[in-house]
Amino acid sequence: MKKIAVIGAGSWGTALAVTAAAKGHAVKIWGRNKRQMESMRETGENKRYLPGVKLPPLLRPVDEAQKAVHHADLVLFSVPAQAFRSSYTALAPILTAGQVIVNVAKGIEKGTLLRMSEVAEQVAPEAGYVVLSGPSHAEEVGKRLPTTVTVGSRRQELAAYVQDVFITDKFRVYTSDDVTGMELGGSLKNIIALGAGISDGMGYGDNAKAALMTRGLAEMNRLAVRLGARQETLSGLAGVGDLIVTCTSMHSRNRRCGIMIGQGVPVKNAVEKVGMVVEGISTTEAAHDLAVREHVEMPITEAIYRILCGEISAAEAEPLLMGRKPKPER
Repeated sequence: MKKIAVIGAGSWGTALAVTAAAKGHAVKIWGRNKRQMESMRETGENKRYLPGVKLPPLLRPVDEAQKAVHHADLVLFSVPAQAFRSSYTALAPILTAGQVIVNVAKGIEKGTLLRMSEVAEQVAPEAGYVVLSGPSHAEEVGKRLPTTVTVGSRRQELAAYVQDVFITDKFRVYTSDDVTGMELGGSLKNIIALGAGISDGMGYGDNAKAALMTRGLAEMNRLAVRLGARQETLSGLAGVGDLIVTCTSMHSRNRRCGIMIGQGVPVKNAVEKVGMVVEGISTTEAAHDLAVREHVEMPITEAIYRILCGEISAAEAEPLLMGRKPKPER
């Protein structure tokens, strides 16, 4: 049995907490909404973010993050990417050298254009950092439907440790040492999922969505490889696997948000209707800035960025993409 702290009581943090507790680990989960934590204790369920999934006896919701982290072997952060720095900074003074840090946020920090591992490096350079990513909707993981993910770390012993903690007969875990590729794959696919949703919302059909996904993957590869990732990682679970599930499922917040934008709903209203953080919105801005900085051609990302900024409508994006100069596919 390991002692695990989960910081962030949204759908994904809860699903991973349930998975670990059902395996026999002692898990404490903390969320900033005290009423939600009280409800979880009283009902044995996260009715707001993961309804219908019962919390195992070894999963304990707590009111203070410090209580969750104290004496934990592993601390898992499941907060939005743009909140990761502040959450990690707040807890860093009480984290100990032997605790393993696992982050599941998929995004790029706005302004700094840093990946989450780079943010963690700035906050606590000596900490053992692991990223967990892959095609994994919380709703399905919570119901113990078969799911496969990857954990990555520059220290292979840490990746193997986290693999052993979470792997079950329904939750298969691979390891990787390409943290850059995993983080960029998990982040950039949210942009393409917004685009796929916009295409669906405009009624463009399967052909258009398949093209967006395929050419979107090409963009993801171009930027990721420029930044030091391995292309094979983008072809794996944390890249194309996550891309497929996020672009095709109604569980995907990014796709649902994109559908509404494609139907003419203003971006702000679409995000509000989703009711949860839509990581692709912030990631699009950060990826656009990265592409400009690195001189990487990303026409789909640029079009989605301009839609989100209000520079063009979704309808105006189509001729911009379809009317580009003919060229070989690469």
